[in-house]
Amino acid sequence: MSIQVFGLPISRGVAIGRAVLVASSRLDVAHYFVDPSEVRTEIERLRAARDSVAEEFMALKRDMPTDAPQELSALLDVHLMLLHDDTLTSATKQWIVERHYNAEWALSAQLEVLARQFDDMEDEYLRERKADLEQVVEQILRKMVRDPSHDGTAAGLERVLPPDRDFGGEDALVVVANDIAPSDMLQFKRSVFAGFVTDVGGRTSHTAIVARSLDIPAVVGARDASRTIRQDDWLIIDGDMGVVIVNPSPIVLEEYRFRQRQSELERIRLSRLRHTPAVTLDGERVELHGNIELPSDAEQAFEAGAVGIGLFRTEFLFMNRNGDLPGEDEQFEAYVKAVEAMHGMPVTIRTVDIGADKPLDRMSVSELRHEHALNPALGLRAIRWCLTEPVMFRQQIRAILRTSTRGKVRMLVPMVAQLREIRQTFEAIERAKAQLREAGIPFNRVEVGAMIEVPAAVMILPTILRHFDFVSVGTNDLIQYTLAIDRADESVAHFFDAWHPAVLGMLATTINACNAAGRGVSVCGEMAGDPAFTELLLGMGLRSFSMHPARIPAVKQRILRADTRKLVPRAAAVLAHEEPELEMRRLQAG
Repeated sequence: MSIQVFGLPISRGVAIGRAVLVASSRLDVAHYFVDPSEVRTEIERLRAARDSVAEEFMALKRDMPTDAPQELSALLDVHLMLLHDDTLTSATKQWIVERHYNAEWALSAQLEVLARQFDDMEDEYLRERKADLEQVVEQILRKMVRDPSHDGTAAGLERVLPPDRDFGGEDALVVVANDIAPSDMLQFKRSVFAGFVTDVGGRTSHTAIVARSLDIPAVVGARDASRTIRQDDWLIIDGDMGVVIVNPSPIVLEEYRFRQRQSELERIRLSRLRHTPAVTLDGERVELHGNIELPSDAEQAFEAGAVGIGLFRTEFLFMNRNGDLPGEDEQFEAYVKAVEAMHGMPVTIRTVDIGADKPLDRMSVSELRHEHALNPALGLRAIRWCLTEPVMFRQQIRAILRTSTRGKVRMLVPMVAQLREIRQTFEAIERAKAQLREAGIPFNRVEVGAMIEVPAAVMILPTILRHFDFVSVGTNDLIQYTLAIDRADESVAHFFDAWHPAVLGMLATTINACNAAGRGVSVCGEMAGDPAFTELLLGMGLRSFSMHPARIPAVKQRILRADTRKLVPRAAAVLAHEEPELEMRRLQAG
């Protein structure tokens, strides 16, 4: 029977495929695909782990004191029975053989199937045996996780199907999970997944941002999706409406396949604009830059027609490394790769923005304190964290400075809010320069910019503009901190409002102040890539946008059709209205 699950639409488009439930068990295990040649090995790992657990159960039963309750012996008998039950072991092998899941993933998937069968049982005693099944499976998983013969390097979604496997079309897969970490989201770049749905999350959580950057249809904040959807269910993810259709009827399926084809045709049509300069009807030239997470993304930005990189989120170089952070030389090579891919166009490298929903897996003393903070979004993150890690921070600064000899590079500092932080930041930059001079390593002048992400930064703009060469507005955090809303919390996601008069007022104040002071200003948050805001931002005086490369064609199309002489008074009217979004729609309709 077809059902619908509702959530937040965070990444447009339609995805159709089979459901893949990730991390179904209580134990966090690796989920990855194995090569056909590794199938036998995975089955052997499963068998060895099961036999080891069985031996432990038998030993416990054998060594049980004579005065022990009979219920304990009976419980062990139940666990042994479940351990050797064909519906657990044989079906798990089937996941490995047919889907090429690794052993842990296969066992977690079969647990999900069996747990639902237990839930559907009318007999209360039988329903309660689900807990026994979960305990047995967890014992097996623990054995495999600790298996010394297994390198354990593939965590999250880090390995993909071998090249000879084709999972397109009818075999497309859709991830269903309680949540997906931003670092794991990066694995979608090299994976076969067509989309995803999560129980938690907000429109501008970093998981959502990365989903949009990958141009993957997604729905978050769907509450009980991971418990409602069953392994291998057919799913349609409607990223425009925020709806997940489970086991759709043939008519609905065909309708959405038609929408997929239409979207692809529209994408092809817009791609023809990539070499067209972004110039308005009245001759105003607009710069469209790309946001990237990894150096390899720069090539995509160049191909999409970006005239530079407006935001290189370097924190993704630091994730999924098991505590082994990238050194100066490794960072230098990564930054050079991005610079060379842009063929002389500018690359803005943001210093690492760790914290909130982007933690590192390495835990220093300061990070341990942060991990247990009551509100990580207000804790030790971004420039605050960097200043508490001076060695790491100077390494990154030196790597950025060294890259300046290979092309035009700019440095961007996140979450600037206080004069003390500004002074400490520039002291760190000067020390890094001195170290390079002492070592005889060349570097060129690098412009340094500040991200405007908190209301305090807007209030001290004159101070910021005296110290920094340019400004970039991160609208995602600016909205979060202005409206006091955790952007990763789906329970308050409906309050997240980019059209709020206070948000638009601060944005206009920032753009006007920068233009008056002759300082460059760009918007690199989600608003920059949303065509609904393009005309308003142009009317405010913005001439530099930075967004995911996939969004450049749609925004460029709006710019090519715009006349800023008409947009300036329209923007003033919108800013003066108590309901800006309604006013904007009225003016556009008229």
